[in-house]
Amino acid sequence: MRILFLTQVLPHPLDAGPKTRAYYVLRHLAARGHQVTLVSFTRGDDTAASQAHLRTFCHAVHTVPMRRSRMRDACFLAASLLDGRAFIIRRDMHAGMQALLDSLLAQERFDVVHADQLWMAQYALRCHNLRRVLDAHNAVYLIPQRLAESTTNPLKRALLQREARALACYEAEVCRRFDRVVAVTAEDCHLLQSLAGDGRPMAVIPICVDPSTRLPVKRKPNPHRLLILGTMFWPPNVEGTLWFARQVWPRVLPHAPEAVLTIVGKNPPPVVRVLAGPNVEVTGYVADPRPYLAESAAFLVPLRAAGGMRVKILDAWCWGMPIVATTIGAEGIAVRPGENILIADEPAAFADAVVRLLREPGLGEWLSANGRAWVEAHYDWRTVYAKWDEVYDGLA
Repeated sequence: MRILFLTQVLPHPLDAGPKTRAYYVLRHLAARGHQVTLVSFTRGDDTAASQAHLRTFCHAVHTVPMRRSRMRDACFLAASLLDGRAFIIRRDMHAGMQALLDSLLAQERFDVVHADQLWMAQYALRCHNLRRVLDAHNAVYLIPQRLAESTTNPLKRALLQREARALACYEAEVCRRFDRVVAVTAEDCHLLQSLAGDGRPMAVIPICVDPSTRLPVKRKPNPHRLLILGTMFWPPNVEGTLWFARQVWPRVLPHAPEAVLTIVGKNPPPVVRVLAGPNVEVTGYVADPRPYLAESAAFLVPLRAAGGMRVKILDAWCWGMPIVATTIGAEGIAVRPGENILIADEPAAFADAVVRLLREPGLGEWLSANGRAWVEAHYDWRTVYAKWDEVYDGLA
């Protein structure tokens, strides 16, 4: 098939969950003989080398620069409040992207348009006479809904609740207008089916990685770091990091005064940057986190609002890292608490799990070995992504 594949982020390098998902789906479709044309938004730090790499297995790669600013976001928010549309969908309405797609559709013939994430659905819906596939990743409305539940600011809570309602309406409409909808977890699939309300079947295909490209990190004896790794402009990551720093970290330090909390991630906002000080490092983006991983006793996923899957857990398993996560942090992933991960939701319990890993290296090695074996057995894209063949075979 000739597939027009739309992404909101350039799927390379693999430094974020959505990039990882799209990248290996592209690899699988290309390996199955489909002719895939990638159309993607790009940011200022995306490189020509990444685009060249994607062209090694895509038929063609076309890009549109995405520029954002607080002023533009404020205008989009005002427009969203006036017309009732979800802010994060309106923010990604881009005349340049639509013009590029119009040009491609006039010049070339495609069989299927594949929208990666809800953000790109609006463009796929304007591609007429093509079969439509939506890789929803997750039920997006759940993210602002959960953030609203955890905030104490009344205005912020009201805006988040309004965004959750608008997104739920939009997701319901989108799901009904696509030929195939795929979610990454059974939980998200159920939520999306409930929103669509038309009894349509949807597929569940988890996000997968390539364990052969992320080998275990040799950790130093008696590691002293605790590592939080994630895109720091993503609100759930920010909220979870602040929760750990304010509620959990003060409970850890009395038992491990030598420990260092290291926060690694792109574009940390001021509220995260000010955490830096004695025993706390805020690095910003790091291209290669392995030096930090080698000194870390635990990989932390303290999320309290999210949707879909946290690819960082799969990556940490590949790296052979012991993980402490909240239930929401590990949501959607087949985990075995106490065997390949430690799960804790309350500050005291989360702190206890962290202190155990700082004090009991044998426990860390046990979790590391089991996690690596688990990701190899259950989350390797070369075996799991055969499920995408069923999705596309159903369109023939």
